[in-house]
Amino acid sequence: MNVDVIGAAAGTLSTVAFIPQAWRIWRTRSARDLSLPMYLIFTSGVALWFVYGLLLGAVPIIVCNGLTLVLAGTVLAMKLKFS
Repeated sequence: MNVDVIGAAAGTLSTVAFIPQAWRIWRTRSARDLSLPMYLIFTSGVALWFVYGLLLGAVPIIVCNGLTLVLAGTVLAMKLKFS
């Protein structure tokens, strides 16, 4: 099995995991029950993974973490707006 397939699958699942949460917050206009510290820490970690991918020139890390950063950042922004 090609290890890139495993990496791509892991990155895809990790990225799309934020879509249901973002959609629910947008639909209900409520993010009261989400942990702000968790999303601040997580989004910071994803940003660092993204930079790491850029420094390595690793396209799968860049793409997956870039998309995850956008989605996690969106959830974080909605948490700040709707809480």
